[in-house]
Amino acid sequence: MAAVPEPGGHDVSRAGAEGYAAEWARAVRRLGFVPLSAGETERLLHQHTVGLARALLAEPFSTRPAAEIGRALVEAHLTEPGVLDWSVQALGDRFLAQVLPDRVPTDGTADRVAALQGALAAGFARALRDRTFAQQERIARSAWQARDEVEQALRDSEARFRAVFTGAAMGIGIAGVDGQILDVNQAFADMLGFSIKELRQINVASLFHPDDAAGMWELYQELIEGKHDSARVEKRYYRKDGSVVWTDLAVSLIRYDDSRPRFTVAMVEDITERYELQQRLRFQALHDPLTGLPNRTLFFETLGLVLDTADAERRVGLCFLDLDGFKAVNDSLGHDLGDRLLVAIARRLADCVAGRGHLVARMGGDEFVILVDDAEEIDDVVAVAEAALAAVAAPVRIGDHQLAVSASVGIVECPVGATSASELMKAADTTLYWAKAEGRGRWAVWDPERSAQDIARSALVAGLPAALDRGEFVLRYQPIVSLLEGSTVAVEALVRWQHPELGLVGPDRFIGLAEETGLIVRLGEWVLRQACRDADAWRREFPEAHLVVSVNLAARQAEDPAIVDTVADALARSGLPADLLQLELTESAVMGTAGEPLRSLHRLAGLGVRLAIDDFGTGYSNLAYLRRLPIHCLKLAGPFVEGIRGDGPEAAAGHRDERIVDALVRLAHALELWVTAEAVETEVQAERLRALRCDTGQGRWFGPPVPATEITARLRGEGA
Repeated sequence: MAAVPEPGGHDVSRAGAEGYAAEWARAVRRLGFVPLSAGETERLLHQHTVGLARALLAEPFSTRPAAEIGRALVEAHLTEPGVLDWSVQALGDRFLAQVLPDRVPTDGTADRVAALQGALAAGFARALRDRTFAQQERIARSAWQARDEVEQALRDSEARFRAVFTGAAMGIGIAGVDGQILDVNQAFADMLGFSIKELRQINVASLFHPDDAAGMWELYQELIEGKHDSARVEKRYYRKDGSVVWTDLAVSLIRYDDSRPRFTVAMVEDITERYELQQRLRFQALHDPLTGLPNRTLFFETLGLVLDTADAERRVGLCFLDLDGFKAVNDSLGHDLGDRLLVAIARRLADCVAGRGHLVARMGGDEFVILVDDAEEIDDVVAVAEAALAAVAAPVRIGDHQLAVSASVGIVECPVGATSASELMKAADTTLYWAKAEGRGRWAVWDPERSAQDIARSALVAGLPAALDRGEFVLRYQPIVSLLEGSTVAVEALVRWQHPELGLVGPDRFIGLAEETGLIVRLGEWVLRQACRDADAWRREFPEAHLVVSVNLAARQAEDPAIVDTVADALARSGLPADLLQLELTESAVMGTAGEPLRSLHRLAGLGVRLAIDDFGTGYSNLAYLRRLPIHCLKLAGPFVEGIRGDGPEAAAGHRDERIVDALVRLAHALELWVTAEAVETEVQAERLRALRCDTGQGRWFGPPVPATEITARLRGEGA
């Protein structure tokens, strides 16, 4: 067979695996002594090659097999430093192409390969360390046992220790309790670049790296004081030439028979290559591969450290930045150019705050965040945001294209003791949305009150459909009274939300939301059907009243091709005559109506339904168009009626409004339209409207919106 089937739809090339294992075996034997035969070595490494391939393809993915392979190399005594270097490098350079030739490389594949490299190196290093520690323990046991043996046994033990001491590949040093080096082996001297004689003249404190000297000296002091019998750390030493070597240091305290500290034995392993590999892997894990900026993981680590500060009054700020219209760049010019643009923007953002020490991170896509951890007030963070916007706004030259981009920034600033990382990012994201909504190239500052309003608004939006299903909406009816006779000739159906927590909620808080979400069509249909049922009940009980019910029709309802059928069905089911139903549309929804909506209006009028224009005078006021619409009534906008007042400082404005109302009433009557004045609040307004020959009035003077039962009582009173 040419390939071994593996889970996930990819095949391990048998020839490729054998070739890779053979190349691996040759490299291992070339790099140093190998205790296995050539065939045994190749078979062992072939097994590991297949194991790595299976680990790469496994679902769920795990790096544990790679770590076990690293340990297996050490257990097979394949421990030359070059073995690890070749193994890790080859795994990244050619393993995928040679062993899994049919697998198309992806970002996920590269991440898995990198993870397997790290795990292989870590497993190799841990196995070396464990073996070293075991050697140390054996040496220590030998030293202790030597003291309890007879003099000959002691001499034999000392001879064996000396052999191990001088011949060990690991550095071993012995120092007095004052830190003066007593002896070292050749491996220790070679590691630090000194001769054994030179090291015998040095105190261990002089070898400590300045960045960890204080902590190391404390640890050493506790050791020689007998507080600990051993310690193990990773630390740096200076070589003779001034360079630095990273080591895995294990120190044991040797005591006198009376337990007084006598001297220390240190075993030192050079882990510089492993440490540098770990640092490279850590950098890759904490930085964005495209821009080189810190990624969201490093950002949240840093933010966590800032928020964990003991000074709860210390202030922290965030600038959450998102490019405006970046998707259009990708779609029109390609993702390659988009990536190059992101690199340029990232460089600019890093440069604009470089002198201030702020962290700039890429959160993903075209989103960046700037952490301002030394803000004293909101103006400090705003200044950073404005600098970032200015940096982004400058034209960018990418190849043959000169691009002008902008960004929006959400700004948050608060004491560290008053927030958490998740709350801070949620606030920044919300504020960024505000900035986006206000236009391009803007910033917005976090406002808790506005956020609370948005949350309440979102809660209402989310609750609308269920509220309609649960029957939480109710109707209130406001009387429309004849100004000449004073009798109730119509009522307007006004919807309210009987919210289980907020109580009776007015339409100003939810009608706009229903229109945005499209629920206004369902809600409007419910209002229509319920109003028709209530109106027919009044018709049957008070036939002489000839009471008309007026129902508001939203623009989206008027545009719905099924509106005529819906109205006809509501009339048929309720039994209400069509001439007792009036549908109100806003002036802006009616004026300029064409196509299907205009045909719907004519069909509704054909049913016998009355049509009214609500809030007339605040919209387009296209009078030439008005006369061609099948309209029966104009409802004058409230501001005109409110301006009709008695004598006083505002009398002049009132006279102007009165002349406007007079003109509108005359116009409507000329077009044979009925006129209703809205927002009638006082007797003076009612009298003046009556004098202007306005037909009907509606407002608090004639009665507030009330339940259907109160309209029934009103009609009974008028009948009496």
